[in-house]
Amino acid sequence: MAFPGTFAFDEYGRPFIILREQDKQKRITGTDAIKSHIMAARQIASTIKTSLGPKGLDKIMVSPDGDVTVTNDGATIMKLMDVEHEIGKLMVQLSQSQDDEIGDGTTGVVVLAGALLEQAEGLIDRGIHPIRIADGFELAAQCAVKQLDAIAEPFPIDPNNKEPLIQIAMTTLGSKIVNKCHRQMAEMAVDAVLNVADIEKKDVNFELIKIETKVGGRMEDSMLVKGVVVDKTMSHAQMPKTLRDVKLAILTCPFEPPKPKTKHKLDVTSAEDYRALREYEQEKFTQMVKQVKDAGATLAICQWGFDDEANHLLLQHNLPAVRWVGGPEIELIAIATGGRIVPRFEELTAEKLGTAGLVREVSFGTSKDKMLVIEECMNSKAVTIFLRGGNQMITAEAKRSIHDALCVVRSLVKDSRIVYGGGAAEISCSLAVAKEADQLSTLEQYAFRSFAVALENIPLALAENSGLHPIETLSELKARQVAENCPSLGVDCMLTGDSNMKNHNVVESLNSKKQQILLATQLVKMILKIDDVRSKAQGDM
Repeated sequence: MAFPGTFAFDEYGRPFIILREQDKQKRITGTDAIKSHIMAARQIASTIKTSLGPKGLDKIMVSPDGDVTVTNDGATIMKLMDVEHEIGKLMVQLSQSQDDEIGDGTTGVVVLAGALLEQAEGLIDRGIHPIRIADGFELAAQCAVKQLDAIAEPFPIDPNNKEPLIQIAMTTLGSKIVNKCHRQMAEMAVDAVLNVADIEKKDVNFELIKIETKVGGRMEDSMLVKGVVVDKTMSHAQMPKTLRDVKLAILTCPFEPPKPKTKHKLDVTSAEDYRALREYEQEKFTQMVKQVKDAGATLAICQWGFDDEANHLLLQHNLPAVRWVGGPEIELIAIATGGRIVPRFEELTAEKLGTAGLVREVSFGTSKDKMLVIEECMNSKAVTIFLRGGNQMITAEAKRSIHDALCVVRSLVKDSRIVYGGGAAEISCSLAVAKEADQLSTLEQYAFRSFAVALENIPLALAENSGLHPIETLSELKARQVAENCPSLGVDCMLTGDSNMKNHNVVESLNSKKQQILLATQLVKMILKIDDVRSKAQGDM
């Protein structure tokens, strides 16, 4: 039997073996490598294509643990897909980066990348070098972005006139499971963003928007709370359930006697010692409660727990308390109520207390589930979107949907220009790129034409998912856009008989659309430049 490697010595004279693994590796080079990548990317794009648009279908994802997720959010589907192929993983990252940057358009960006790679394959078969194709796509993307800037319309953000923003949020939510209470969800998303937005600085702090879900009840029972909702209850069953004009002490110190920090041992040798220790503990507890009361607090919010004795003392001294409140909630309560987070009882003063107009405990149906709602706060910027639904899957999907709507409204506050949806912007860009191709005399004109065809994949997918004839619909829309010079003509997914997206208020933020085209092109360029792949042979794990 042949020796599997080479025998060698290090600088200290210790022997080691260099193993040969070349024969165990799988290697693909040149055009074969690029075609293998294109095939993997196209498979992923075709999987996700059916969930594009208002008539897009949902997918059920089952995790290895048996957790079931029902969604049509592109980024979520991609994240939960069990992707082995390295190019597939890049597609997952593509949808994730669109989600992180904009929050919406995660399905569209993957479909576009898949379509571009499909077109690239045809060009490679015609003998065009992948680098020339990549460069051509890059130029075509710039041309498409220029066209988007040309057809974009200004969209004034006016906190007193929320209707246009609500229409945009409704466009985002149109393809989601929440379209049953479409308008209500859109209004909640817009109100939440406008509450925390700084219109002058064009900034939205998402830290101040918390989304809470609770299973049970109808989706219509969802509401926007101008304050904080905490999934906790009063620490004692006999404490009052509703408090008005509350002064909150926000504590990160536990209600318990001080413990020695070093590892000392305390020996209790007699009953007297035990009684003395008992009295000392009781005295400390009483002192802590007194310090909170003396500061003027009428409610104690504690990050840590406290035992039954402290709980009983708090009830005796008429000081309602909430225990085990998590760190992010503590911070949000402090921001909303204008209070300071206090790490030691000795530091508690009247100035450090937060104020809230109303603190109430809300109970749900016949279950024992209860939550604490802190409303009418001094700083009304912190808001909580409280979602209800029939089961865990619906509330989880509603949470994802409302997040997309929040992201779209935020991107409009940052850059308030819009283009029309329903594939209208893509058709307009496709026409502009095809027109530009006719002006070119170099080899890049082929890449330009292919880019124009790839852009048409979005309206084609929208028409197909809506049950229309894709090619007929697209041909008609292209002809009408040229004849009428109207870049707002898109696919009539809802079958209303009117293709003008302006009349349906189907609008998308310019930022989102630009990002989709640029990110998809970047990824395709990167994939086209890979011509050598080495990986472990299948079964050699």
